[in-house]
Amino acid sequence: MSTPPHPALPDIEHAIRNATGSAFHIAELTPARGGSTHQAMTVYGTDGSRHFVKVGPRACAAMFAAESDGLAAIAASATFRTPAVIARGESAEHAFVVLEHLDLLAVSSAADGVRYAEALAALHHTTGDSFGWRCDNFLGRSAQRNTPSANWAQFFIEQRLRPQFALARERGFVGELQKQGERLLPRVPALFLDYRPRESLVHGDLRHGNAALLADGTPVAYDPAVHFGDRESDIAMSELFGGFPSSFYARYRQAWPLHEDYEQRKLLYSLYHMLNHLNLFGRGYLGEALRLATKLNQELSLRRD
Repeated sequence: MSTPPHPALPDIEHAIRNATGSAFHIAELTPARGGSTHQAMTVYGTDGSRHFVKVGPRACAAMFAAESDGLAAIAASATFRTPAVIARGESAEHAFVVLEHLDLLAVSSAADGVRYAEALAALHHTTGDSFGWRCDNFLGRSAQRNTPSANWAQFFIEQRLRPQFALARERGFVGELQKQGERLLPRVPALFLDYRPRESLVHGDLRHGNAALLADGTPVAYDPAVHFGDRESDIAMSELFGGFPSSFYARYRQAWPLHEDYEQRKLLYSLYHMLNHLNLFGRGYLGEALRLATKLNQELSLRRD
C-alpha cells in the first residue's frame, strides 16, 4: 500500500543524495508504524535502496535531533545494533530524519529473550560520571530534562516526576492524583536508602515495540530516550506493557542480579511512564497513575511505621 506524497519529499530526496553520494530518487513509499506527531514511511529508490523516514512539522526537529543523539550513544556502546542516521533536515514547514532501513523481527522466543537480555546488561555496564545526559531529550513527544546530578533520587524527583505531575495539573488532572503526588515526592529518597544505583546508560523507553532482532539474532534498539540512570528503570519499563519473554528477565537477573527492593522501585518507575501516558493520551491512564502513586505512598508509610 502506498502512502500519499508528502510536501517534504523533494527535500528528503536531496538530503539522501547528499548523504550517500548517489543519484537517489524516490520510486515508491509505503506507510510504517510511527509516532502521533509525525509520519513514518519506507522510501524505495529507483536504485533499489530503501530508507526509513520520519517527517513531521518543523517542531519535530528537536525530537529527531535527540533521537539521532541517542542512537549514536547506544551504537557507541557496541552492545546493540541501531539504525544508522543517514540524514536530518528542515524546511520552512517540516523536519525529517532518514534512518537506515533494517528488517526487524520481534523479540519472541526464549533464545531471543536471552540475546536481548545479554545486550541490555552490557549496555547498562556502560557508565557515566553523573546521572542525566549531555542534552535534554524526549520521552515520546514529552520533553525530558537531563541536567546532570550526583543524586539519582533527587534527579528522578525534580527532572522526572515533578514535571509530569505539574503537566498533569495544567491539563486538569487535579484532586487526588495531585494530593498523592505531593505526599510522594518528599518520600522518594526512602526508596534508595539501601540501594545506590550506578550511572548506567539506559535506553529510557524500553518497551517491546522499541526492541527487535535482525534475522541473524543480533539485538536491535531504537526510539531511545537515553540518559545515565538506574538500570532498574529499563527493566521496570519493559514489564509495564509486557511483551518480553520470561527468558529475558531470567537471563538479565543471571547476568546482573536486581536489588532485593526492586519491586517497590518498579512502582516508582512505572508511575513516571504512566503519568507521561496520561499527559500524552488522556484520562484513560488516570486510574493506573493514581493507583501507582497511592500504592507507593502506602508502602512508604509502612516503611516509616
